[in-house]
Amino acid sequence: MKKVAAWSAEDVSDWLSKEGMPEYIDALRQTDGPGLLRLNEAYFQMPPLSLVSSDGGQQLLERLETLRIETHIEAHKNGHANGHAGGLPNGTSKPQRNGTLGMKDFRMEMVHIPIPTIETTRPSFPVEWGKTGIAFAYAVGCFVTTTIVISVVHERVPPKEHTPPLPDKFFDLFNRVEWAFSICEINGMLLVGLWLIQWILLKHRSIVGRRFFFIVGTLYLYRCITMYITTLPVPGMHFKCSPKLLGNWEAQMRRIMKMIAGGGLSITGSHTMCGDYLYSGHTVMLTLTYLFIKEYSPKRFWWYHWFCWTLSAVGIFCILLAHDHYTVDVVVAYFITTRLFWWYHTMANQQSLKETSQSNPFSRVWWYRLFQFFEENVNGTVPRNYQLPLSWRSLQWSRGVKYSKLDNQ
Repeated sequence: MKKVAAWSAEDVSDWLSKEGMPEYIDALRQTDGPGLLRLNEAYFQMPPLSLVSSDGGQQLLERLETLRIETHIEAHKNGHANGHAGGLPNGTSKPQRNGTLGMKDFRMEMVHIPIPTIETTRPSFPVEWGKTGIAFAYAVGCFVTTTIVISVVHERVPPKEHTPPLPDKFFDLFNRVEWAFSICEINGMLLVGLWLIQWILLKHRSIVGRRFFFIVGTLYLYRCITMYITTLPVPGMHFKCSPKLLGNWEAQMRRIMKMIAGGGLSITGSHTMCGDYLYSGHTVMLTLTYLFIKEYSPKRFWWYHWFCWTLSAVGIFCILLAHDHYTVDVVVAYFITTRLFWWYHTMANQQSLKETSQSNPFSRVWWYRLFQFFEENVNGTVPRNYQLPLSWRSLQWSRGVKYSKLDNQ
């Protein structure tokens, strides 16, 4: 490898790509080797570098420090063989009697060069796909449990002829719009699709993925509890609930599998059961996907944030406009979703909150041990960096391996 001081702008771009930081290539496309070594924290507080990374360039600065150390070692190794200057003591060219230098003069000519040691540091954001898989299994388990609880609660919903809908202020102000709930589910599918594409393009998708799976799983687990302990009557006389099976477990299992296959959506015809009102699962997904989209996308994409916020807000409004949920269902769902998202990310971004102590009240929540397991190796705020799922180099599988000749001298 050429000395860093002799690097061209193309060499810098190649090094950034090799180190897994291609997001800096455009911002540093005119920077050569010496310019790269001069970068410090001040440069990352001004455009264009301030617009690239949200971690203040911490990852790149750590790599540059390692590069400076390697350059320092290489320079002294080439300029001072064996740790001292070449030549004879006191500028003479005559060796001592036995062909060696005198010990006194040798001590005078010793040049002590402090060589910093390169410590092997752990990455700040390790991949750990195994933990992401555990979080995914947790989310799937909570979703299946929710479906089973819906089937159980459905058997307990009182008939609408005997127990009319509860009074609701929103229903008094707005008449029911039949097609509104379809708009809600279409908006929800758009948000989930946008978030899935964004997540695939994230550099630290494994960390963000297990955060999403854990939070959505916990929200549906809470929903199981609220649905089961209080069964509300249907919000409107327009509901057409499936007939009760009265202990026919085989038919109930078929209905549960049908609902899981259809994603629990009414638009797919899979959700024909009643009773899952407190709180709204549709509001959970509309709110949570928007929060993750905004949190893990650059701040300069304000138009993208407003578009997703509009999809979420219109979807939530259409839930109420269709009279398919009480207003309290939507309010409780929004409150629990936003608070759990903000609490989790506050804990994840503060190292002190990852440690169990008397001064950390977050450590008393029931899922804290699971949170520690997922976040123990994540140091700092996860940057909003993007990259292709498969690097261009890995796609060039057809190229043969190149070998270089070694001199046997």
